Amino acid sequence: MEEFLLKAQRRSVIGKQVKALRREGELPAILYGSHVDPTPISLNLRDATRILSHMASSSLVTLDVDGEKHLALVREKQRDFIRGTYKHVDFQVVSMKEKLRVAVPLEITGDSPAVKDFNGILVNGLTELEVEAFPQDLPAKIVVDISGLKTVGSGLYVRDILPPENVKVLDEPGDMIILVTAQAAEEVEVVAEVAEEIEPEVIEKGKKEEEGEEGEKGEKGEKGEKGEKA
Repeated sequence: MEEFLLKAQRRSVIGKQVKALRREGELPAILYGSHVDPTPISLNLRDATRILSHMASSSLVTLDVDGEKHLALVREKQRDFIRGTYKHVDFQVVSMKEKLRVAVPLEITGDSPAVKDFNGILVNGLTELEVEAFPQDLPAKIVVDISGLKTVGSGLYVRDILPPENVKVLDEPGDMIILVTAQAAEEVEVVAEVAEEIEPEVIEKGKKEEEGEEGEKGEKGEKGEKGEKA
């Protein structure tokens, strides 16, 4: 597993005052977990962003807090979606002797003959698996090979996944990961064609009604004029 290292320092600024830290290029965070009291910390925003963007949910990071190192997981990342920057991060300190439950992302690889030869469509189910393992055994990802999906209707389920050694998958065995279904594009095209056929009729009908209304108005107007002339 790739190793990540971030330097941090304890902070006394809390609450709404952390906005000032962000303006100074700092990222407020909290450190808690195994044998550690909740500790407010701050990190360099640029360095933290570079590291955090490459970390999976199961990746471990070593936090150097004022010279004291802690092995931790990123449990929550708050982001400013308008600016695209991090606002706050929760780090959970872990013990190498205690198992953890973590969501591990799935990576789909390979080409399915059912898609290539029979125009099947891949339908995704799960995108991650919840696993239990010691910190040192946590995988950054679990690779799912779909090259064995040769017919429409074939799929892969949790029971088909062989997890890494010392890793226990907690999801239900029957949960679907990926499935090959029949091509639905033709049905969509038929519906689109029907819609195109119906739409002009509705528009034409509207035009006729408008024309009829104008005709009626015109007739009434002429009658009115005749009446006035009379």
